Amino acid sequence: MILTTASVLAEGEKKDNFLIPNGTFLVELVIFILVLAVIWKFVVPPIQTVLQDREAQAAKTNEDNHKAAQALQDAKRKYSDELAGARGEATAIRDQARAEGQKVLAEARAAAQAEADQAQAQADSELRAQADRASAELKSSVRPLSEELADKVLADRAAAQRAVADHDFAGRS
Repeated sequence: MILTTASVLAEGEKKDNFLIPNGTFLVELVIFILVLAVIWKFVVPPIQTVLQDREAQAAKTNEDNHKAAQALQDAKRKYSDELAGARGEATAIRDQARAEGQKVLAEARAAAQAEADQAQAQADSELRAQADRASAELKSSVRPLSEELADKVLADRAAAQRAVADHDFAGRS
């Protein structure tokens, strides 16, 4: 059998026709489909489960974050309300303490004024008593002194009048 170039070319064209699949291609296609089926049956479901779990966990985390943010807002609001109430209460206590302090101060002033008035009255009465005693002592001691002084003055006058009279009488004689 002698092959001519035209027959070789015609035979080569039959073998290299890409539109007609050969056996290798069909075997590879079947193996590929089997691998896809195995992956789809055994690999994809666990991956989907993990992805669904992660998605659920992310959703839960997001929800927890929202709840935590809301709780934080509520806590801040409650803190602000409590702080405002405490400030109001502190102001009321401070005002009450100021009023009580003013009352105590007024009472202390009144007591001190009463004590000072009492001490002043006692000092005045003691001074009056001392003045009365001093006046009585002076009267009792001044009377004899004044009588003695009067006696001396009268004696000096009498002596002076006698001297004048003696002088007059001696001059007339």
